[in-house]
Amino acid sequence: MRNVKYLAVGMLTMALAVSTGCGAKPEAAPAVKPAAMEPVTEASKQPNVDVPADSTPTENESKDTPKQEDTPVKDQAQGTAGTTTASNDPSSSTGETKQQEAPARKEKIVVYYTDPDLMELKKASAEITYTEEKDKYAKAFKALQESSNEQLIPLWSDKITLNGVQFENGALTLDVNKPAEANLGSGGEMFALEALHKTFFQFDEVESLELLVDGKQVETLMGHVELEHPMTRNAQ
Repeated sequence: MRNVKYLAVGMLTMALAVSTGCGAKPEAAPAVKPAAMEPVTEASKQPNVDVPADSTPTENESKDTPKQEDTPVKDQAQGTAGTTTASNDPSSSTGETKQQEAPARKEKIVVYYTDPDLMELKKASAEITYTEEKDKYAKAFKALQESSNEQLIPLWSDKITLNGVQFENGALTLDVNKPAEANLGSGGEMFALEALHKTFFQFDEVESLELLVDGKQVETLMGHVELEHPMTRNAQ
């Protein structure tokens, strides 16, 4: 009986403790003060992103600034090598130097004429001007056709033209054109050939003289005296 009494008391004490715990009011959590809100601006809408210094230019910059293309090193080298600098040298023209002309030379020579009666050979001096050696022979032939002295008559008419002159290894060739009106008699023809011989063999370099008529060898120049092919220095 006593045990039952103790059991009842214990159960009553437990029930009282439970009811006391359930009836207690919970303490309110401390109020949290809301943080102050900043006004929303256009700048705050943009993300805060760090842009590198070498970033891609904006669309407007890319439109205004022309794009530069790197020139390959090979092309640059070729362009440099192909560049021509104009020369200030007056002696050059389009990169080429003009060859200077040989200075004119003057020389006094001996030429031969005849007298007005065609009786003998007359010696006289003449001055010729030339630049090349072959011109010297052409000018000497021209001197045989001209005279300012009435007592010195040319044996070679000015109607005879010189087609060409050639000199090689001591051999001189004269090619002439002779019309019929330039012919002389036998005495005049002999004097004409002698005048030609003496005039051209005064040049030490001339060892032989070939006289052609229109490029051909002829037996006689004017129909009277046999013509040698070629004439030599000791023939006369």
